[in-house]
Amino acid sequence: QVQLVESGGGLVQPGGSLRLSCAASGIIFSRYIMGWYRQAPGNQRELVADMTVGGTTYYASSVKGRFTISRDNAKSTVYLQMNNLKPDDTAVYYCNRSPSPLGSWGQGTQVTVSS
Repeated sequence: QVQLVESGGGLVQPGGSLRLSCAASGIIFSRYIMGWYRQAPGNQRELVADMTVGGTTYYASSVKGRFTISRDNAKSTVYLQMNNLKPDDTAVYYCNRSPSPLGSWGQGTQVTVSS
């Protein structure tokens, strides 16, 4: 059974930082490209960043230079370091396989950027 458990969200002021974590189980984590997605109210879920097993990364243009994705295959965990956060980054953040998400999603972690 696939389980994806996201954590690390919270309320932060513009310009602040957060580090998200996602622990995966029930999958062979080291075989997959893993990504972070986000969904803001009224918007579709979008891919924010992903990382191959070998370490190649992709970033959406809106977060490039501010967010950094990393992964620890031994711990089946993927991270997202978010710096210089902006109000437009407010969303629920999820991790999943990229670019074809697995059918099961975690509960996500809420990130709110507001003064």
